[in-house]
Amino acid sequence: MKKQFLSLLLLGLIAVACQKPGTNTTSQNDSGINTKVEALLSKMTLIEKIGQLNQYSSRWELTGPAPEGVDSMSLYNMVKEGKVGSMLNVTGANATRKIQAWAVDSSRLGIPLILAYDVIHGYETMFPIPLAEAASWEPELAKKSSRVAATEASAVGLHWTFAPMVDIARDARWGRFMEGSGEDPYLGAKMAYARVKGFQGDDLSDETTMAACAKHFAAYGFIESGRDYNTVQIGDPTLHNIVFPPFKACVDAGVATFMNAFNTVNETPATASSYLQRDILKGEWGFEGFVVSDWNSIGEMVPHGVAVDKKEAAYKAITAGSDMDMEGNAYINNLEELVNEGKVDEALIDDAVRRILTIKFKLGLFDDPYKYCNPEREKVLRCDEHLAAAKEAAKRSIVLLKNENDLLPLKKDGLKIAVIGELAGSKDVPLGSWRAKAITNSAVSLLEGIKNVGGSSSIRFAQGPAYTEGLRSFTTELNINTTDRSGMSEARLLASKSDVVVIALGEDCWQSGEGRSQTDISMKGFQQELLEEVYKVNKNVVVVLMNGRPIEINWMAENVPAIVECWHLGSEAGNGIAEVLFGDYNPAGKLPVSFPRAVGQQPLYYNHLHTGRATNGEGNVFWSHYTDQSKEPLYPFGYGLSYTTFDYSNLKLSTNELTEGGKIVVEATITNTGNVAGEEIVQLYIRDLVGSISRPVKELKGFEKIKLEPKESKVVSFEITTKDLEFYGASKEWKAEPGDFNLWVGPNSAEGMAASFTLKKMN
Repeated sequence: MKKQFLSLLLLGLIAVACQKPGTNTTSQNDSGINTKVEALLSKMTLIEKIGQLNQYSSRWELTGPAPEGVDSMSLYNMVKEGKVGSMLNVTGANATRKIQAWAVDSSRLGIPLILAYDVIHGYETMFPIPLAEAASWEPELAKKSSRVAATEASAVGLHWTFAPMVDIARDARWGRFMEGSGEDPYLGAKMAYARVKGFQGDDLSDETTMAACAKHFAAYGFIESGRDYNTVQIGDPTLHNIVFPPFKACVDAGVATFMNAFNTVNETPATASSYLQRDILKGEWGFEGFVVSDWNSIGEMVPHGVAVDKKEAAYKAITAGSDMDMEGNAYINNLEELVNEGKVDEALIDDAVRRILTIKFKLGLFDDPYKYCNPEREKVLRCDEHLAAAKEAAKRSIVLLKNENDLLPLKKDGLKIAVIGELAGSKDVPLGSWRAKAITNSAVSLLEGIKNVGGSSSIRFAQGPAYTEGLRSFTTELNINTTDRSGMSEARLLASKSDVVVIALGEDCWQSGEGRSQTDISMKGFQQELLEEVYKVNKNVVVVLMNGRPIEINWMAENVPAIVECWHLGSEAGNGIAEVLFGDYNPAGKLPVSFPRAVGQQPLYYNHLHTGRATNGEGNVFWSHYTDQSKEPLYPFGYGLSYTTFDYSNLKLSTNELTEGGKIVVEATITNTGNVAGEEIVQLYIRDLVGSISRPVKELKGFEKIKLEPKESKVVSFEITTKDLEFYGASKEWKAEPGDFNLWVGPNSAEGMAASFTLKKMN
């Protein structure tokens, strides 16, 4: 077998490397892997080293013949010549085995490829989009969904996912808002850590795990105007205190790889930033994995205006610490010449190759290059167990925004229910953007879910006006219907004859994702008109929101009695939503983002800084506000209702003075004052009143999800130490500064019981 050939050729002179196929490389100490890496590195020519830094996307379905054309045949030959270190977008056990064989059987050293794919929120079984899953405030849920995604993706021969995206985002105009965990670095860090653990497990050589990739380093979520690929201007404190924490959490979780960002950071492209990649990531944080560029982000230094050509771009990228070139052709075409000219030290290339080979060894690819290429394992795709997990994640990601007069939950018997809206009938929109290999139209629609769960209720459907015109896909922009009102009268008539209306509104899934930035975040097409027409004839309206970003819903919030934020929830969306609508599950999600009143509030986030004129004096116009709209969010970060109610009482601090090495225990009593069992996410916020730099009005520092039976009470406690109070301040280091602090324990960022304490000066 080829794996035996590899051992003899590469490592035959080193006793420790003579392993049997399937040996657990990750469980060995790092020195064992390091020894093997150094032995292999010593055998490599310069061009073979550069080949390991080169990544390409598949040009064709590899189980069929290669198409005519220089590009495809050139790639075929490059793989066989050892000039490619990684491929992306090759999927399926047979295809991945075939391309791996090219690299292993034909190249001089037989170094296996690492095969990558964008597995963002599932492979074939789709889970809620990451923004939705963050609304669960359950890191373990994110870990489980990533574990399922890795199990499916690895079953088709993949080793590496370009996830999680951990960019903090504050501007709902940005299309990639859906791909992250929202606006808060504390919650974002918890979710990031969990996702890495879910993808990678405890042992990368396990055939059901994948190498994870923390992206996009850094500050991609802070692009100006929310416009994708745009520039970023950001201060050091914001970079360290807001942007970095989720990335650092990924390093702490042992993430295998990082991806740099398309954007500039303070005039320097992230791909060319030594500060980000060498000083912070590989230096201060001690990251030992490798950094991959985003798609041609090295080549894009030329239009950025910081490199005259790809040769200069290659020089800047490798110098800055970007290890692998994705689809740029910059390294493969220029690094050899740069080394020969003495402009690039070969030691830089050795360091990058060393990092890449180490991950390949940890994945077990040198033990058995084909260990992930087993067609028998593909039966796990969309299996019953995975679909059940997807449904659980879906219902736990739902946020109840409004429920006047207890319109929800709906009764299962005797109701005439009108289900209205194209989104309600769609089996595709719930799959979300960045859907990997999800089968088109494979989701459970809202209509199907209501029929599945709704008992003996009479359920009828009217689509209303079409939402889109023409094709819908990842590669085309949506054409929203703005001319054809057909179906409006039918929907209105059905609503008038029904006891209650469930209407699905929001966004098509292809309105969010990469390249889907918008200047208008209100509902598109005839959706608002449809809602108002239905409301005129039936006031018992339940809106099911499907969206990949916060959207503007002022009229809805003021008039409609019930609103359920359901995002894009994946394969089992309809069943999960229906179980919430009919009370089989009591919703417990909380918003991971602030919902705006108008697009003009963007960027909008709860943990903003105080201004010098934050409040209004009597008769005074000269204060920080809008003259045409409230500056407060429509729904604040952390907000979410339940079918029961919760009372917060008895806030206690173990002491009002914190000293170095000490702690404060904060306790609060939470009581379920309603008539049904429910879950509540109890949140702790802290404000540093005076610092060396201006500090946020409050910051999330802890949360706990508890379940309470009717009338049951529970004491929830949090511990505060000096580490919880640290921040990157004027001294340009992380430390807690002595002084006074306020804290709140409550149900969201805008409400809570308050107390105060003091951090004593340290010697």
